[in-house]
This record gives sequence, structure tokens and C-alpha cells, in this order.
Amino acid sequence: MSTVTPAVLHRIVKAYDIRGRVDDELTEPVAYALGRAAAQVLDDPHTPLAVGHDMRTSSPVLAEAFMNGVQDAGRDVISLGLTSTDMVWFASGVLQVAGAMITASHNPPSDNGIKLCQPGAKPVSITTGLATIRDLALTPTLPLAASQVRGTRQQQVVYDRFVAHVATVSGWREPLDIPVVVDAGNGMGGLVWPLVSDAFSIPTDALFFALDGNFPHHPANPLDVANLAWLSGRVIATKAAIGFAFDGDADRVFAVDENGEPVSASAMGAVLAQWLLRTTPNATVLANAITSRSVERAVTAAGGTLERTRVGHSFIKQDMARTGAIYACEHSGHHYFRANFGADSGVIAAVMFLQALAQSGVTVSELVAPFRTDSALGEQSFTVADPQHAVAVVAAFFEQHGELSYLDGVTVSLPQGWLNLRPSNTEAVVRLNIEANDADTVARWREQTLRALTEAHCLHSPNGGHHA
Repeated sequence: MSTVTPAVLHRIVKAYDIRGRVDDELTEPVAYALGRAAAQVLDDPHTPLAVGHDMRTSSPVLAEAFMNGVQDAGRDVISLGLTSTDMVWFASGVLQVAGAMITASHNPPSDNGIKLCQPGAKPVSITTGLATIRDLALTPTLPLAASQVRGTRQQQVVYDRFVAHVATVSGWREPLDIPVVVDAGNGMGGLVWPLVSDAFSIPTDALFFALDGNFPHHPANPLDVANLAWLSGRVIATKAAIGFAFDGDADRVFAVDENGEPVSASAMGAVLAQWLLRTTPNATVLANAITSRSVERAVTAAGGTLERTRVGHSFIKQDMARTGAIYACEHSGHHYFRANFGADSGVIAAVMFLQALAQSGVTVSELVAPFRTDSALGEQSFTVADPQHAVAVVAAFFEQHGELSYLDGVTVSLPQGWLNLRPSNTEAVVRLNIEANDADTVARWREQTLRALTEAHCLHSPNGGHHA
């Protein structure tokens, strides 16, 4: 079992959350130390800290250790129990308390993690608290002062209040009689979606709703299209109107159309942006640097203003607060709503999309047709010695051919499309995204990028990764 060491903490405390292997990194002593530290860093220590956990085998134990650490620091705990991540964001917003979610999202069963927020679901990143928590967790465990008492713990279930909140934010008014297939991937969607579908009368064919942190059917990562195969097959077999797939902690959602074809997060985002702009004209919408340009076209056509932001929920949430944007989307299936405390929610996105579909009177494939692009690379990752140098090499290679932006890595805008190369926030890899008018151009730009990296002795090996 891991002790609390600088090496362990520096490995597991990432740019905007905490992730590590359960057996030798994120152990009970480490979770306890992080809870004790978080109690001293997040918000006012005289206010409670809300804690929820997902269905992973290790999550209840780690949640217990984390909460004990909070209480031993003299701070009260609100135990939310088994929740999705967006339920914790909701609790933080409605109760105006800091929050912690024990989850590793779509990571393998051997992993777990902690997502943290300030009151109002405000993000906590390495520069806004995580580094301080990491360093404070290394200090010796001190007994409470004579004037202090151990924090209390109260149980609070927010399921019903969360469902009412989903109705309010999504604008739900009446039963949505649309046949839906939902793949929960044995993750928290198996708890959340039945609450919503029952309340909103959404006829649902359930796939893998049993909560199981071992993910016995497939990884709960819908960003990887290979994990949508079961959903696509069931949609086709049952002639459903649409299929949704949630990730492990249910804060992300992806869709497939009535033909079982994947709907990109960008296409889904374009529909949601236009839906919201109907009632909030001239508003601002955010999209990260690697979201399809179809989102920008959709926002502009609906009279809104699109602003780009860096990849990562902490950056998106900060920009939501700064701009007052009504909505933001990421390529990874995160959808953020101003009315949801600026936080992301997979279930709100799904219900809102169903309403846009119902009102459109067309099929999903017809609804998203203007926003689909077949000529996209899909995010690819490559191991490099120095990610920043790799970005500089690619920028120098393409600077004579297109317009460069350094919002997140480098984005090259060309007449035929765009490409982006950005450093991962968590690994020594760079992530490549390309979108162009045709598949040949995508292939050519990829080959040119890799050749430039190879000739500059940057490239080690492809790394098949996804969003981080």
C-alpha cells in the first residue's frame, strides 16, 4: 500500500483533477491526506464539503477515507453517496458548498480519482488549488487543537432535486415520446438516466445499466467509436430514433443516429447551440480549440457569437464565468450550460437534444446533416520528448501556408480546413486533430505533420490516446 510521498502525489495530481492506480498510488492513506488538505484549501473551512462517489469497487472505500480526512481537519461533510459527477456539480451549485467526486471517469477499473470544485461548481485546477492541496497533503497529520472539534457528517440524497433541475435547465415541458436506446456502459448513467426517463416519460431501451466498476461489457469511454458498436447495433435492431452513450461518471454523452452512425460531439453541440440561441439571441457560445468549425457556422447562423477556449473543463468553466456564455461544448462530449452553474452535464445535454429533435420533425441524421464532416482525423496522440518543441516545429512547418493561432498548442487555419497540435495536460504526448474538405487533404496534412516531427527528432512513437 502506498505511503503519502511527493513522488506519488506529483504523479496523481494532474492539471485539473486527481487520477491514479488504486493499489499503489491513490490508496486510502493518500485519499485521507488529500481530504485533510482539501478541507483546508477549498472555500471557507467553516462550511461543509459535499462528497459523492461513483460505482467503482474502490470508490466507497476511498470516499470514506477522504471524508475522514476532511472531518479530522475539523470540517463538516455532506455525504452525497452514489452519484454522477454532474450531481456533485449540482449539489455544489444549489447548496453553495465546495465539492469532491470520487471517480476516474472512463479510466480502467484499476484506476480511481478525485474531481474537486469550489462553491457554485467553480473549477479547481493545478493553478487554482490542486497544487496547494498536493503540497499540503505531505504535511504531518496533526491532532485537532483543543478549541477544535472533529467535523460532523450528514447524509443527503439529491436525486429528486437534480431531476427537477434537469427539467428546468433543459426546458422540458411534456413527455418526450421518442424511442431511445441508452448505453450506460455499467457506469453512473445506469443510475441517472432511469430517474430522468421515468420523470420525463422517455421510452428507453437500456443497455448495460447494472452498475459495475469492472466494466464487463466495454470501456465506458464513448469518445472511442469502437465502444459505440453495441449501441449502434441495438438502435438499428429496434428501429429506435436515437441512441445515447454515457461515460463512466455520466458527465459526458455521445449519440448515434437512427442508422447507428455516430454523431460527433461537435454536431451535437451545433444543434444545442442553435436550440438555446432561439430563446437567447445574440448570446455568446464557447467551443474549444479543436471543436469542428461547423459549430461556429451554426452559432453565427443563429445570430450568436462564438468564442474559442482551451481544451479542459477548468478553462471552459473560467471562460463561461468571464463571458457569461449560455453554452459551451468540447470535442470530448462535455456540454456546459450557464443555467447549470456553468458546469457540464451529460443528461441535460441528452434531454435538450431530444427536445430539439422532437420540435424539428426530422430524423437525427437529417437534423445533424449540416454539421457533419466526414473528413476529420479524429484525435491521435504521439509520444514526444518535448511537447512544446514539437508544437514549435509544426508551427514553423505550416506558417507559410496558413494562419496560426496559439490559443491551445498551435492551430493552423488553411483554405481547405484546419489542423491543431497541442500538448497533453497530463502526459509527454502531443495530440493531433485535423478537419478538411476531403479525406485526401486530411491524410496529406497528417503525413506532413509526422514527417516534420520525425525530421526534427521529436517523434518517439504513436500512442493511440484520446482526450486528456
